[in-house]
Amino acid sequence: MLLVADTHFGKAATFRALGQPVPSGTTQGNLDRLDALLAHWDAERLVILGDFLHGPHAHSPELLDALHRWRARHAGRRCVLVRGNHDDRAGDPPASLDIDIVDEPLIDGPFALCHVPQRRPGHYVLAGHVHPAFVLRGRGRDRLRLPCFSFDPEVGTLPAFGEFTGHHEVTGAAGRRIVVVAPSAVFEVPAAR
Repeated sequence: MLLVADTHFGKAATFRALGQPVPSGTTQGNLDRLDALLAHWDAERLVILGDFLHGPHAHSPELLDALHRWRARHAGRRCVLVRGNHDDRAGDPPASLDIDIVDEPLIDGPFALCHVPQRRPGHYVLAGHVHPAFVLRGRGRDRLRLPCFSFDPEVGTLPAFGEFTGHHEVTGAAGRRIVVVAPSAVFEVPAAR
């Protein structure tokens, strides 16, 4: 199983429809990264922890065509969407994408797969929604903000998968493990002493 959160497909199109000048090509970049992960891990099932589509403008013919081509390349893999807050506004993806759609939590063994981070007694929660990022600080004013996984004792939060998303800064805390996603590496931030 491969878990991703917050793809926000159609976010750039939504902003452009509102007259905001934003970059194009984010959908294809996100689909290419998803293709690479599915090929590398050979996952039988892809679970998206909410916010698959960003808003109603995500139902544009161009975006849906791209999603249909992507889904056709992975027709043998089961795809599940755990609905998130943006999915409520955007509406469910079309049935032709062959994505199973469920409300949170999706219980899978010891895990509760959710969109919103929350405690679920008896299960370790894996969620999205907050788009965690960690700021690496260098000397002087040097700073680098990178998406991260944030693992607390009962809840783990995945970074936003979509390239065109905001971030919420997380910091070290007792019992928290932070795993930063850099362009060419993934590494755990040493716990503060």
